[in-house]
Amino acid sequence: MKGERYIAVLALCVLCWMQAEAQPRLHTPEYWLGVHGGVSASTVLFNPAVSGMSPITKACVLGGNGGLVFRYAGHKFCAFQMELDYLHRGWTENGEAHSLHYVELPILMHLNFGSDVCRWIFNLGPQIGYCVKDESTTIDHPFDWGMAAGTGFNVRTKKAGVFELEVRFDFSFGGVFGTSITDRFNMASPMDLSVNLGWMMPVRHKTKMEN
Repeated sequence: MKGERYIAVLALCVLCWMQAEAQPRLHTPEYWLGVHGGVSASTVLFNPAVSGMSPITKACVLGGNGGLVFRYAGHKFCAFQMELDYLHRGWTENGEAHSLHYVELPILMHLNFGSDVCRWIFNLGPQIGYCVKDESTTIDHPFDWGMAAGTGFNVRTKKAGVFELEVRFDFSFGGVFGTSITDRFNMASPMDLSVNLGWMMPVRHKTKMEN
């Protein structure tokens, strides 16, 4: 099962690279720096299921997230985006919240389509993270890795930069507890849904596209 996850992530990365190479190139690449942040609802998917975590709305922990964003665009509709984020996640079991604080590094393919003013955006790619603070329990594995996918839109202004609204879903392939054959759980994967606002400024503008 874990081997299949590695293969799926690798195949997705290759597909993203092939898609990027197929896009029209910019004569001068764009570089963007910015910040983003928002609110999130997170839980942990346990298998076997844990009592006191149903329905899922009562199993969630509400928290915040935020971080720095760097985006490199060498193609017209496709870019690569790297972030350094803080994320508050966890789960609620029998009314008790288990809060975890992560530092994460998503590496995403960024697609955007539309006019020069308003564009639809889509982000997809792997992320790695580390739990830097565990408020209410002792997890087995502070290291985390998984996939992130988000969609939304941005508005480009002439002088104030780019403003973005994104809804993102993160799913971890790692486990907060051991998931080997001798452990209690087959799966203990964090997952979260967040709504984020972002702002970016260009470090370098495009000039024209190559033929």
